[in-house]
Amino acid sequence: MRTVNIHEAKTHLSRLIDEAMKGGEGFVIAKAGRPMVRVVPMTAPEPQQTRRLGFLTGHVKIPDDFDRMGQQEVVDLFEGEA
Repeated sequence: MRTVNIHEAKTHLSRLIDEAMKGGEGFVIAKAGRPMVRVVPMTAPEPQQTRRLGFLTGHVKIPDDFDRMGQQEVVDLFEGEA
C-alpha cells in the first residue's frame, strides 16, 4: 500500500482517490513519516475482525477437574503401561 505525506495528500487528493478507485488499493497518509490514516475504496473488502479472548464467556463450561483430565493415561504412557 502506497504511503504519502500530508502535504502530498492535500495537494493531490483527487488524483490519489481516483488511483485508489481504479486500482482497488488505498493509500496511507503519514505525518513526518509516521502512518496516521488509511484511505481505502468503499468497494474494498472489510478487514477481518480480530477475535478477542473471552468471546465464549458464559457459553462454555470448563469442568472442575480440567487440569487432571487424562492424568492417569499420561502417567501410564510415561511408565510404559499403556
